[in-house]
Amino acid sequence: MATYNKRGFKAPKPKEVVDDIEENVDIDVQDSTTAEVFNTLDVGASKAEEWVVRNQKYIFGIVGAIALVTVGFLLYQKFVVEPKQLEAADEMFVAQQNFQKAIDATTGQDSLFNLALNGAEGKYGFIKIAEEYSGTDAGNLANYYAGIAYLNTGKNTEAITYLDKFSSNDMILSTLAKGAIGDAFAQKNQLKEALDYYVKAAEMNENDLTTPRFLLKAGQTAYTLGQKADALNYFTEIKEKYQSAPEARNIDGLIGMAQ
Repeated sequence: MATYNKRGFKAPKPKEVVDDIEENVDIDVQDSTTAEVFNTLDVGASKAEEWVVRNQKYIFGIVGAIALVTVGFLLYQKFVVEPKQLEAADEMFVAQQNFQKAIDATTGQDSLFNLALNGAEGKYGFIKIAEEYSGTDAGNLANYYAGIAYLNTGKNTEAITYLDKFSSNDMILSTLAKGAIGDAFAQKNQLKEALDYYVKAAEMNENDLTTPRFLLKAGQTAYTLGQKADALNYFTEIKEKYQSAPEARNIDGLIGMAQ
């Protein structure tokens, strides 16, 4: 008995059937892999949630502690440090005035520096300010002033002690403090230590103001110590890099002396 294909029906070729099967298999594998990934993520998320639930007391405790520390720090800055800083600045005003008078004076400098150090007119001097307001900007700055005042009155050991306590983000001021320690050691005739600090001061912040100043002191100190090659290097650096600096005026003579 004869059979006829229905209109529009076309039997797939063997290859098309295979491709169709392969495509379905690929989709099934893909779906299976995706499902596994999501299952893994679900399991991981569930474990994380379980861990959070089990340890929520510790987590809340840690978060609370961090918040408490942060709030405490802000309150401390606002109600302790800032008022203390203003109080220290007020105390230091008279000491700074006496210090400046001592710098400008041609006679009686020591007595003015002593007033700056020890206090006057019912106000603290730099020594007491550095002690009572330690941790404030004014207390830190008082260390610098005290160190310079002691240096100018010949009390070099005390000068080193206070200058060594001073620290600042102001590179010029911190460089001057480092160089002043070198001056204190030089006045104590501890030239090796003085040279170390002059070199540190010259290298820590290169600029046209402090660098040639401390290069010159380093060169002179090195020459006195018999280190002529080092002295020549310091003098030559002034000549090559800082020709317009006051320290370069007689530099050719110093170079000739060190050669």
